[in-house]
Amino acid sequence: MSKEITSRAQDYSQWYNDLVLKGSLADYSAVRGCMVIKPYGFALWENMRDVLDRMFKETGHQNAYFPLFIPKSLFEAEEKNAEGFAKECAVVTHYRLKTDPNNKGKLIVDPEAKLEEELVVRPTSEAIIWNTYKGWIQSYRDLPILVNQWANVVRWEMRTRLFLRTAEFLWQEGHTAHATKEEAVEETVKMLDVYADFVENWMAVPVIKGVKTPNERFAGAEDTYCIEAMMQDGKALQAGTSHFLGQNFAKAFDVKFSDKNNKLEYVWATSWGVSTRLIGALVMAHSDDDGLILPPRIAPIQVVIVPIYKGEEQKAKIDERVHQLVAELKGMGVTVKYDDNDNTRPGWKFAEYEMKGVPVRVALGLRDLENNVAEIARRDTKEKNSVSLDGLSAHIKQLLEDIQQNIFNKAKQYRDEHITPANNWDEFVGLLDGKGGFISAHWDGTAETEDKIKELTKATIRCIPLNNVQEEGVCILTGKPSSQRVLFARAY
Repeated sequence: MSKEITSRAQDYSQWYNDLVLKGSLADYSAVRGCMVIKPYGFALWENMRDVLDRMFKETGHQNAYFPLFIPKSLFEAEEKNAEGFAKECAVVTHYRLKTDPNNKGKLIVDPEAKLEEELVVRPTSEAIIWNTYKGWIQSYRDLPILVNQWANVVRWEMRTRLFLRTAEFLWQEGHTAHATKEEAVEETVKMLDVYADFVENWMAVPVIKGVKTPNERFAGAEDTYCIEAMMQDGKALQAGTSHFLGQNFAKAFDVKFSDKNNKLEYVWATSWGVSTRLIGALVMAHSDDDGLILPPRIAPIQVVIVPIYKGEEQKAKIDERVHQLVAELKGMGVTVKYDDNDNTRPGWKFAEYEMKGVPVRVALGLRDLENNVAEIARRDTKEKNSVSLDGLSAHIKQLLEDIQQNIFNKAKQYRDEHITPANNWDEFVGLLDGKGGFISAHWDGTAETEDKIKELTKATIRCIPLNNVQEEGVCILTGKPSSQRVLFARAY
């Protein structure tokens, strides 16, 4: 184990921070609660973004962009939404600075440059978007509107953690408008399925699809659908949400349309989003005490090739074979790096790419070349094998698929082993404090009981799984009747 990384067993939180920093994903910034996403971390986000963007467009969505600033009066229009985000809002009150007359080296806010109306820095965009949609929608012919926005948002968090919870973060937010409730609900579920597809098949993180309780719903939504993932410390992480907004925002902004019978109706709405916290999920779901483990399908570098040589003559021979291999791999759509930088030794490179989670490492020396083989190391299992140079590119391509599947299988096995039923309060608390994970338990359906359980244990209802089995039982806290189990967990 690298001495630079705290082990998971010793301090899981510090282990996570070590990996984000030493794996070159992100760094702290001069702005409290904000982070710098480093090139390697941003390349990972770009890969995730590109896949999602393609999936959105394949389901009929288009990208647009709306302002960062939201007039306070618009933000107030939907009361539940405004109330839900009020404590996290950053607010712009002035538009100019001036030199302090008492201290020429300092700048102060110009009191004469006060805005007529304060502006909220976007924590979410429903308000500004639905105010805009009012001008776009008159008739059923204008519907549906299927728009997505890639943007940054600001939520003034008091306790922050790199990627998981920062004052500013990157995300996408879909905002759609529909003529009927049925269409809007169908859209909400469809986008949840898109998220689940992406997180499972690209990020190799298994998820549980479900709906949130009224307590945990998005502020202003009629229903919030979610995907919940399990991290290696037994805590849950909400990996994506899709909201059925009903007609709440249409009514708040008076967005009506003439239906086919020329009758005025309020528009039905959805919104849905995932953010850079998915990178945090990726780190915590897969990585080990030696560094990151990245799924090949979204890894910035899928294969790294390290030459081992003495002198330029040996290197020239290795270069010739490697350039051929690189061309073959790129032709197969594999992202490959040939690290022939002579400023660092091969051993240092091996450790560096292990830390960064590169799925496959190829080492090639003169003796390997003479024997027509290369050493192949896979990051997920740390297995090393000597493989023939003949057909090596096809072997690597298949190996990447095997690694992707193995990473998912391992995470799924851990998740499945950490879904445990609890039938009474003592079992529930014992599981929370011991094994952790998702606890499947009966709840009486009241917000009061939900709040009390959270107060006593810091566990929340993560979701009511879709297609949940109906089962008569009694609430673990109150003993009142219950018709189904829900999933509790402590969460990020």
